[in-house]
Amino acid sequence: MSKHSTPSQVYEVDDNIVLRTAEVGDAQLISQYFTVNRDFLKPWEPERDEAFYSYVGWHQRLVKLNELHRLGIGFYLLITDKNTQAMYGTISFSNLVRFPMHSCTVGYSLAESAQGKGIMSRALKMACHYMFDMQNMHRISACYMPHNQRSAAVLNKAGFVEEGFAKDYLLINGQWQDHKMMSLTNLHWQG
Repeated sequence: MSKHSTPSQVYEVDDNIVLRTAEVGDAQLISQYFTVNRDFLKPWEPERDEAFYSYVGWHQRLVKLNELHRLGIGFYLLITDKNTQAMYGTISFSNLVRFPMHSCTVGYSLAESAQGKGIMSRALKMACHYMFDMQNMHRISACYMPHNQRSAAVLNKAGFVEEGFAKDYLLINGQWQDHKMMSLTNLHWQG
């Protein structure tokens, strides 16, 4: 694995995948990813308006996301193929709190065509290392719906541990869904 990341830019390579910061120029790539995977991702995500699937909607969203990244309070990352630059998925970090918690929340999505290849497990590990090493986070939280066994497997492989259960936690696909709560702690954190 090679790392070229800085506190203001994510760029990590693991064999054939790249984890990198989403840029405004990625609006077309991201809108195509979500359009192609719309039906596949629908059971796992909030309801989306039509702007979410458009170039213009993503261009506007990326301007805001890049500002959050610049301020160090949110990170939106893309998982792409090293050779073709095809997009496999996304990883985002939100709810960043610095002192005294040094914590954040992670969310992710993976293309239907990329399922079952270990891509998300590898990318999530890289992303968490970035948040620990470059952003000095102590704790990363994640939640998944109990029936989403693929997500459970990804989190377990990355070292997340179960912490609890949240009834009617998130509004997913128009329905309140229960979630299992997980976390990963930086054992080498230093203030």
